[in-house]
Amino acid sequence: MGRKSLFGPLDPAADAGYTDAPKRKGFFTDTSVCIGCKACEVACKEWNDVPENAFEMLGTSYDNSHSLNANQWRHVAFIERPASKPAVDLGMPSVGAPVSDVDEDDKPDFQWLMSSDVCKHCTHAACLDVCPTGSLFRSEFGTVVVQDDICNGCGYCVAACPYGVIDRRRGPEGDPKVGIAQKCTLCYDRLTDGQRPACAAACPTESIQYGDVEELRERANARVELLHERGVMDARLYGNDPEDGVGGTGAMFLLLDEPEVYGLPPDPVVTTKDLPRMFTRAGMAGTALLIGAALSFVRRRP
Repeated sequence: MGRKSLFGPLDPAADAGYTDAPKRKGFFTDTSVCIGCKACEVACKEWNDVPENAFEMLGTSYDNSHSLNANQWRHVAFIERPASKPAVDLGMPSVGAPVSDVDEDDKPDFQWLMSSDVCKHCTHAACLDVCPTGSLFRSEFGTVVVQDDICNGCGYCVAACPYGVIDRRRGPEGDPKVGIAQKCTLCYDRLTDGQRPACAAACPTESIQYGDVEELRERANARVELLHERGVMDARLYGNDPEDGVGGTGAMFLLLDEPEVYGLPPDPVVTTKDLPRMFTRAGMAGTALLIGAALSFVRRRP
């Protein structure tokens, strides 16, 4: 069954009943080399036939897609903050003069933090717990996938997701997917054909890396160590800890600031973690009521 986490098996595919599953697949997103080109967003939309929605929001922000939603399975966030610390060469692909070659007077007084966000494919996924139709299922790659033709649009998964990832599609009348839960599938159809997810294949800086989750964790840890050696002490990993509130995620991120700055919960939890205890208590209460009713009936008999 694999190594154990705080909540149970670390390997979600084995936990779902797969016996000869491949190694768990996932993403490592290194935000320190993201250039905000949004190629991942475009590739995701093209491959998965996700409706275009960016032009509705032009003029409101450089980040014209704004957030993850049913029509935006990948979202590159543009986060502007004051440049409170000296600029550091992060070792990203050259898109201009190196940081060390730029005069102090020419350096901007603000800094962009860019991050391509996506479904986390949690080890312990609350959306799976609450889906009444089995539309959401755990794949053999350890990912969480939505089956459009089974989803009834109840929205339970929307409320259950601790990251606010899942959404029900809104669109023009006649669209067969309106009202259906939608999110990243890690390009399940491409994985079954031995291909990389579309977003990872399109990323020009390899900010989005795809592979075996355990290998990605090692790669992520090594990258953080390298950035710390270069003086980027704010570099940290998010989602890589199997002992966190969701048992670790299949999509982990290297961040350059606190998770809240990126709109990520600092301490995510499985929103359904108390359900077993609640059901047990409800069952005990129901049993007690039945026993009480039976005793009352017996006492009333002459």
